[in-house]
Amino acid sequence: MPDLKEVSEGITRGARDVVYVAVGLGVLAFQRAQVRRQELLGRLSEPRSSFEERLGEVRGELTKQVRAVDEALEQVIERVEASFEPIEDRLPSQARDLVEQVLSRSREARQHIRSIVSSNKAA
Repeated sequence: MPDLKEVSEGITRGARDVVYVAVGLGVLAFQRAQVRRQELLGRLSEPRSSFEERLGEVRGELTKQVRAVDEALEQVIERVEASFEPIEDRLPSQARDLVEQVLSRSREARQHIRSIVSSNKAA
C-alpha cells in the first residue's frame, strides 16, 4: 500500500500538472484572441483604405468634370460677350451700363464658384 507521503506527492504533481495545463491553455487562448484581433483590425482597415482610395478617385474625376464644364461655360460666355460687342455701342448708355454690370457680376460669380470648387478640392 502506498504510503501517505507518496499519495500526497502524486496529488501535488497531478494538481501542479492541471495548473500548468490550465495556464498553458489560457496563454494559448489569449494568443489566439490576439491573432484574431489583429486579423480583424486588418480586415477593418482594408475597406477604409479602399473607400478612401475610391473617394480620392471620385474626387479626381469630379474635379476633371468640373474643369471641363468650366472651360465649356467659359467658351459660351466668351461667345455671348462677343455677340454683345457689335451692338453694345448702339445701346443707350443706361442699357450699356447694365450690360457691363451683368458681365462684371457674371465674372465675379464665376470666380466665386471657382474659389469654392478649389477650396473643396483642397479639403
